[in-house]
Amino acid sequence: MPIKIPDQLPAKQILQQENIFVMDEKRAFHQDIRPLRVAILNLMPTKIVTETQLLRLLGNTAIQVEVTLVRIRTHQSKNTPEEHLLSFYQTFDQIQDQKFDALIITGAPVEHLPFEEVDYWEELKLIMDWALTRVFSLFYICWGAQAALYHQFGIPKYALQAKKFGVFLHRVMDTHNPLLRGFDDVFYAPHSRHTEIRRADIEKIPELMILGESDEAGVNILATRDGRQVFITGHSEYDPFTLKKEYDRDVAAGLPINIPLNYYPNDDPTREPVVRWRGHANLLFANWINYYVYQETPYDLNQVKSFSALGE
Repeated sequence: MPIKIPDQLPAKQILQQENIFVMDEKRAFHQDIRPLRVAILNLMPTKIVTETQLLRLLGNTAIQVEVTLVRIRTHQSKNTPEEHLLSFYQTFDQIQDQKFDALIITGAPVEHLPFEEVDYWEELKLIMDWALTRVFSLFYICWGAQAALYHQFGIPKYALQAKKFGVFLHRVMDTHNPLLRGFDDVFYAPHSRHTEIRRADIEKIPELMILGESDEAGVNILATRDGRQVFITGHSEYDPFTLKKEYDRDVAAGLPINIPLNYYPNDDPTREPVVRWRGHANLLFANWINYYVYQETPYDLNQVKSFSALGE
């Protein structure tokens, strides 16, 4: 089934060229079906690239999805045209009275800062708290996952001596979990980060379970035991050339950067990157949308209960 996005969104033409089914608003209006309402809080500076990556994966699921793009009000974006933000994004104050089936919170290039020093930290905390009462399922990516784990569970992040950069092999830790249904015993996922969370801290929180882990990159997939919150420390959504663009950018700027591991054939950056993660990325998002959102969320979103009320 398709994703429903605004007709003029740049991602629409890109996805149609990739043969991903995108439905315009007029056609969606005449279908007798309630699409899943998915909000994306996009914290990345290159918002158009990130929204296209996420919409590509959501558009490859079997469920009709209606997407609402959300941005932080208290932070000025320097890399996305203001016209694009005004045309396609809403701020938190514009959506706070609504309810959603799901919310995705992306990563952000602010890992070098303590959480409390991020200029939009207070607004982000407000949004994360709001989501626990107004959204059925939450999906956090990279720094967004670290931020949520810190805010909700007090799990710290640790600075790495060198950037975790490349495509890493992971093991499935729970073969019976629906989120990993159809996964091979091992799978690849890209990482691009300067900080990490650690298994020892996660194991202190009974509500959390580790689902995917790498000897080189550490914990990659974890979730709450009720399944309503999923945390991804890597970037399964990355397209084939995202790591290349990051590497070329840093090389051009004279910044210290290693060649991304397991990405170029023979680690030769003059050669075409090899995509090893696309199949499992599609499975991850499809399983989340199907088993943790579509199969569980109430038809009437007014019946969404807060996370604290689940046992009542």
